[in-house]
Amino acid sequence: MPRSTNSPASRRRHKRVLKQAKGFRGSRSKLFRMATESVDRAMSMATTHRKNKKRIYRRLWIARVSAACRLNDMSYNRLIEGLTKANIGLNRKMLSEIAIHDPDGFTKIAEQAKATLA
Repeated sequence: MPRSTNSPASRRRHKRVLKQAKGFRGSRSKLFRMATESVDRAMSMATTHRKNKKRIYRRLWIARVSAACRLNDMSYNRLIEGLTKANIGLNRKMLSEIAIHDPDGFTKIAEQAKATLA
């Protein structure tokens, strides 16, 4: 008896992988074996890079807040320490937005942190 290969299922699997590999260069988007390897690697990289993106944004926010702190004669770590002691629960993203769009408001926040530390 001949071997059955379940071709409808394997064709669907091949089409799904090749559709995901669309946009890859050369045989990585045409040949199933190379496309499978490329798609698997791309999926694992996407997971890693989603995690890295969070780190990069946090570094950006800290740099912005630090620059605003320097304008108020304060260091970043002293600001964070003062905010923690004053129970001001602003995260770094919001602090950076305030520093950019409302410098006067950021100055008031920095003064509260200074007063708490003094």
